[in-house]
Amino acid sequence: MSTSPIEEAENSKRPAAADLGRERFWPLVREALAGSRRDLTATPLPRAVLLLAVPMVLEMVMESVFAVADIFWVSKLGSDAVAAVGITETFETVIYATAMGLAMGVGALVARRTGGKDPRGAARAAVQGIGLGLGLAVFVGVAGALVGPRLLALMGASPGVRAIGAGYARIMLGGSVTVVLLFLINAAFRGAGDAAVTMRTLWLANGINILLGPVFVFGLGPAPRLGVTGAAVATTIGRGIGVLYQLRALARGRGRLAVRREDVALDPAALGAIVRIARTGIVQSLIGMTSWVGLVRILSVFGSVVLAGYTIAIRVVLFALLPSWGLGNAAATLVGQNLGAGNPARAEQAVWKAAFYNLVFLGAVGAAFVALGPEIVGLFTRDAGVVAEGGRCLRIVAAGFPFYAYGMVVSQAFNGAGDADTPTRINLFCFWLGELPLAYLLAHQLGVGPTGAYLAIAASFSALAVASVGLFRRGTWKTIKL
Repeated sequence: MSTSPIEEAENSKRPAAADLGRERFWPLVREALAGSRRDLTATPLPRAVLLLAVPMVLEMVMESVFAVADIFWVSKLGSDAVAAVGITETFETVIYATAMGLAMGVGALVARRTGGKDPRGAARAAVQGIGLGLGLAVFVGVAGALVGPRLLALMGASPGVRAIGAGYARIMLGGSVTVVLLFLINAAFRGAGDAAVTMRTLWLANGINILLGPVFVFGLGPAPRLGVTGAAVATTIGRGIGVLYQLRALARGRGRLAVRREDVALDPAALGAIVRIARTGIVQSLIGMTSWVGLVRILSVFGSVVLAGYTIAIRVVLFALLPSWGLGNAAATLVGQNLGAGNPARAEQAVWKAAFYNLVFLGAVGAAFVALGPEIVGLFTRDAGVVAEGGRCLRIVAAGFPFYAYGMVVSQAFNGAGDADTPTRINLFCFWLGELPLAYLLAHQLGVGPTGAYLAIAASFSALAVASVGLFRRGTWKTIKL
């Protein structure tokens, strides 16, 4: 009989304490950061989760630090600049969704091949995904660069927002190839268990972003003052350098995943498997991400102050949630590799263990955000209206963090198994059929205002967690063949 998530979590604490005593914890952390070469399908689960989660969490910590640092500098330019960033990001969701959908396919297939002790198959799967993503990214990037400013008007941006954000939109959308390749290649490394490489990639890319951001935004030294457009320039440069680092790591092949010259060839079977997962994965990501587009449209009628407060609050939420994605990614890798090794029971145990660790982390962060919401938003702006609105949004959304902890890990586990269909259906019902209608009803029809949209966010993500856990326990994901 299958045990409950809570029972699994409680049971997991005893072996975890035995395996990860103080005398072993720090050596394992150092090994994780250096790039462990252990067989993750045979290593005791607490150690396996730690070896993957430490670099993956640190990878996402840097991503979240960049998200906050970026909006910190832009917020100094006023609410119109912040609103321009927020609206542009709603259209970047199409690019992110494409990258994430392809990454699901690449990561799942590489993990299966790695768990099945087929390194050449893993390398060929990575090559197929990179080639497919490159072609799609060039098409999307050219289209985005051409129509970027028009998209701001389409979303109801004011003339001031359109004027200040046109250059930002062109560069961010036009540079989408760096986003897609960064996602895809890191997904391949994660699937292979090379978490330290993915960590170094994002630390390099986002470290450059953080350093160059204020230089181009404010025109420090010999650099021109580009305003909000400077943030886009810094981001694109940083991501581009990150991609070059990834390609170098693939070519050198010192980790678990190495691409040789003979691997750079068409592999119809691998390409077909990636496409099957990716087409559903892209829809899955689009459903979740376009719900943010809908929310911005719902909130845009309330003015730039509300949009600015919402944008800052969501960036702060990402600061907390992105590290949690590290635990979700660790679970996805362990699911894929253990299914490849023919051990579905161990795959399930890894998910409950990672979810419990995530619950402990997000529960503490959520409590801090609820207690200090306005004070945290106040670190980014002195506008009293923006602080009040952003603080309210942060408090409401963070109240659901304990639910999100399980939902994030379990959703990633489905994708790691190659079952993108289940989380896609969950996203459809929770976001398009739940969150957006509820947000519109509360914000506009019932007169609750922006607070109604924030309540809808918390409710939909909590519902997603409950549905994900219930469906995961059925175990149908264990039968997916790749």
